[in-house]
Amino acid sequence: MNVEDVIRVFKNSGIVRPIDQTERIQAMVNNADLLLTAWLGDKMIGVARALTDWSYCCYLSDLAVDKEAQKSGVGRDLIAKVREEIGEEVALILLAAPSAMAYYPKVGFEKIENGFTIRRKK
Repeated sequence: MNVEDVIRVFKNSGIVRPIDQTERIQAMVNNADLLLTAWLGDKMIGVARALTDWSYCCYLSDLAVDKEAQKSGVGRDLIAKVREEIGEEVALILLAAPSAMAYYPKVGFEKIENGFTIRRKK
């Protein structure tokens, strides 16, 4: 896996990420606590990137699946693998893009209303 694979999956998935900033995407990959990928042959078709303390909480910061592989269970499998890696004592949380709001309840997430954010400026 290399940063170009991640950028291609981000681009082909519809997720909004700074794909024109290779160094920033590389830093996102390098600094993830957990990075899982899905492949079809030699082509990456999915990526899950998370930040966690391995004890109490895990933030799933990216879940991206190439549009050609969406609705095939790849995203569900990546989430299951993240949950397996972090264990039962760790809460899995995320911020969903508006276009993905209907997806996450289908794969076991509960919608919460008690969150806050300070948005990035860039």
